[in-house]
Amino acid sequence: MRLVFLGTPAAAVAPLTALVDAGHDVELVITRPDRRRGRGSALSPSPVKVAALARGLRVGHRLAELDDLDVERGVVVAYGVIIPGALLERVPMLNVHFSLLPRWRGAAPVERAILAGDAETGVSVMTLEVELDTGPVHVERRVTIGEKTAAALLDELSRVGAAALVEVLASPDLLEHPTVQEGEVTYAQKLDKETFHLTPSMDADLFLRTVRLGRAFCFVNERRLHVLGARRSDHPVTGAMMRADGGDVLLGLANGSVALDEVRPEDSKAMSSSSWWVGARLDVDTARWS
Repeated sequence: MRLVFLGTPAAAVAPLTALVDAGHDVELVITRPDRRRGRGSALSPSPVKVAALARGLRVGHRLAELDDLDVERGVVVAYGVIIPGALLERVPMLNVHFSLLPRWRGAAPVERAILAGDAETGVSVMTLEVELDTGPVHVERRVTIGEKTAAALLDELSRVGAAALVEVLASPDLLEHPTVQEGEVTYAQKLDKETFHLTPSMDADLFLRTVRLGRAFCFVNERRLHVLGARRSDHPVTGAMMRADGGDVLLGLANGSVALDEVRPEDSKAMSSSSWWVGARLDVDTARWS
């Protein structure tokens, strides 16, 4: 099938690769423009652009490049831009969305599923519509969340979604007979910095789920500390207090405490919490976290 592929982040690479490996003719890959990543001044291409060029595919950055393109269908995976209705009328498109629609429509379905404590999530291959994630679903695949980090879960969903996408395109029945979404609609709002801010008012469940998102942080005596790994603790610690106990660094919470496993101080490298505690030389009587 002659296709155009629209995607940007690493999660979109597996579906693109699967399409090529399945023998589809990907005429053009549209991805977000190169941008600066990190502190350097050099521009870096998106993961999808890197993968497309490695496969010898033509890459563009503007939807207008589809104007004169003769393709049968488009595939969208985390492209990051709303597709205009006029384009969808001319080029029907499938969207690989990383949730069990209609739960978690929107920008951050994987992270919101983790934060909400959902037992499972999945992939929905749907017909793309102008309205946000409202299209009928061609196939759905379920994935258990368990204690997976957001990065690990997204990687798994990307691979599951790639296989589901190829399955839909290979089946005229699945392609032509999608099912209207049913169930309660929830929206996965964009994440902001405060989403990742750990605070003493949290309960242990929310604290640990936030850590699993991969960008969690708190402040210790007003200095930022990134929390890379943590676990439950049975040791009682008063909220906003912290102490070391048998090699564990403990933080007090609204309903108990957690032990930090791995942290990264501001402007430093990742290390064990015990190494950080020794180097920080905190006064156990006055140390506070927020």
